[in-house]
Amino acid sequence: MVTPIVRKNTSQSKESNQFEKPHFLPFTARRLAAWATEITLVLTSGLVPFGLGVYANSRNDFNRVPLHPVLVVTQRAIARPLALPVSYGIPNVAAPSNFLWIIALLSPITLSWWQLYLLGKTGSTIPKRKFGVRVVNEVGKPVGLATAVVREGVGRWTIPVSIAYILWRYSFAFPNLGLFTFLAVLMVLGEGMALPSRRGRRAFHDWLAGTYTIDTTHPLHPWEQEEQPQVAESEEELAPLSMSTLTGETTSIATFWRRMRQNPNLILFGVALGSMIAVLGILVSTQVYLRSQQNWRETQQINSEKFLAIVQKLAPDSGATTEDRQSLILAMGSLNNPQSRQFLTDMLVEETNPILLNKIQEALVSLGLQAIPELKNKNQFLAAELKSMGSISPGRELRQQQLHINQETINKILRVNSAKTANVDLSRAELGSRGASESSFFQLVLDQVDLSGINWKSANLNQASFKGSIFRGQGEDGHWDTYDDAIANLSLAQMKQANFTDANLSRVIMNRSDLSGAILNRANLSHARLIGADLSSTQLVGANLQGALLEKASLTGADIGDAKFHGANLYGARLSRVIAMGTNLSHANVTNTDWRGADLSGAYLDNANLSNANLSATRLTGAVLRRARLENANLQNADLSFVDLRGANVTGADFLGTVLAPVRQNPTDTFVQTPDLGSISAVVQGVDFSQAKNLDRSQIAYICRQGGFHSGCP
Repeated sequence: MVTPIVRKNTSQSKESNQFEKPHFLPFTARRLAAWATEITLVLTSGLVPFGLGVYANSRNDFNRVPLHPVLVVTQRAIARPLALPVSYGIPNVAAPSNFLWIIALLSPITLSWWQLYLLGKTGSTIPKRKFGVRVVNEVGKPVGLATAVVREGVGRWTIPVSIAYILWRYSFAFPNLGLFTFLAVLMVLGEGMALPSRRGRRAFHDWLAGTYTIDTTHPLHPWEQEEQPQVAESEEELAPLSMSTLTGETTSIATFWRRMRQNPNLILFGVALGSMIAVLGILVSTQVYLRSQQNWRETQQINSEKFLAIVQKLAPDSGATTEDRQSLILAMGSLNNPQSRQFLTDMLVEETNPILLNKIQEALVSLGLQAIPELKNKNQFLAAELKSMGSISPGRELRQQQLHINQETINKILRVNSAKTANVDLSRAELGSRGASESSFFQLVLDQVDLSGINWKSANLNQASFKGSIFRGQGEDGHWDTYDDAIANLSLAQMKQANFTDANLSRVIMNRSDLSGAILNRANLSHARLIGADLSSTQLVGANLQGALLEKASLTGADIGDAKFHGANLYGARLSRVIAMGTNLSHANVTNTDWRGADLSGAYLDNANLSNANLSATRLTGAVLRRARLENANLQNADLSFVDLRGANVTGADFLGTVLAPVRQNPTDTFVQTPDLGSISAVVQGVDFSQAKNLDRSQIAYICRQGGFHSGCP
């Protein structure tokens, strides 16, 4: 076997050797260490600004702004291939977070390209140079940027990760992201293992790009001749060698092209065969397309003829009986084309015969969800006319009846087509009451119905009933919490006094919707988007709002007893007079919230962020505030008796008139009996009150007796 001989730039070698120091680690270990260092640098360049952005977003010192569009697009682009849930409700973040997260996105890309440039230009990145590793081509020179991209981008990353992704995507473990990460790491490490070849041991990415990884820290020993290309000392040594001498030592790509040049007939045959296959494919596909188009036109022509015939028979002067008209209406529904759907929708408004109205509704229901667009257009037309009419205008009652029939038809279609409603558009539809005078006129009732994926944006759903209904479903992949989940959009919808008891609204978008007076008891609202929503006087007893986003929402006077708000974001929410007995607000973000007059008895607020919260005149008896952040919170006249404050941060909190110990009951007051809890009161052991505000003598004395810290303690 002939060892490949290459040129060596003597001056370059002497110059590089001045900076290279001998290493005592094996060459394989140094290759791995250099690669690990490169990856660590890239990851660190992204994780550091990302972590700073997360920290800034958790602070209350910055203005809240919408998430940058670049980050929104990136988030959705990453979510789809990794089967992560896509959230279309754009949250507000701290202003510096946008800047830091964009840096976290651009820094790894920039650093990766810089390393590729160094690798292609010099043969070594900075870590490779430190570890005495260099990448060269067959003639011992730097490989160039294009080859470096093929080596690193395609060979080292794209192919191994793609194999891991295919194995994960079509395995039983999908969409477990942890397993995909494990498979990807395993494939990348496995690809880096050197495989035996005629020229020694080379990794797959080196074989693919036609490169060699050499040790620059010491001269080659005889036993290393098989692993690395020998370097010629001068041009004269290389000149006598012919191409035939290096046959079999060139790369597979070069060998392929040389053989193709030596066999032009083979090239001609391949081109001719490929051209014939392409022409035949185009002819066949063209014939199939033309035939399908012809069949479609013939079907449309037949349906048009049938449609015209039925329209003539349904004309008022046709003399058809009521029974004949019923049969003709059903026949019209069976055509299922745009003309028939439009005709039936118009007829539903114009017809006054109750028997025929029922048949028209039956025909439209048989058409299914395809009839929704026409019904929606007619619905909006009738609603607009009613809005323009006065309360005593002639014809108003007729329009109300027509709208009522239209609403009933939509209601029936949605009920019959449960679980098939993905991508149905009912935005701005009028399906609820607009005032007290119309409260009993029509009520949308869709209890125990799968309404996943419907677009209800800006729709009127006042007083509708959705008890036990589902607004989020699995997508085509059959898994929850993935990119293709069918999620309803209820943003800006009017849902006053609607009933969502036991409904599944998980991850549903309800930004700036009006849910005042609605019933949401035991509803699943986990990770729902309720930015700026109106939930005043709403019943949320036992509801699940874990991880929900309620930024600047209004819950004034709502009953959220026993509800779960673990990890929810209620930044700037209005919660005055809320009933929150036993509510779980652990790890929730409730900064800048207004709780004045609220009842938080027995609530769980451990690890919650209550910075700058207004808790004046609130009842917190028996609440758990362990490790809670109460910086600059307003606790004036609040009742903190029996509260657990251990580990809480009360820096800057205002305790003017705050009750830390229960007030003894007046012996003459026998109407209300308070339980005898002995001397147990607010647990403040270990809490530092030295920077709290407006503590009086009795409060300081109590703090000192109970093991708290204050400068006034003896």
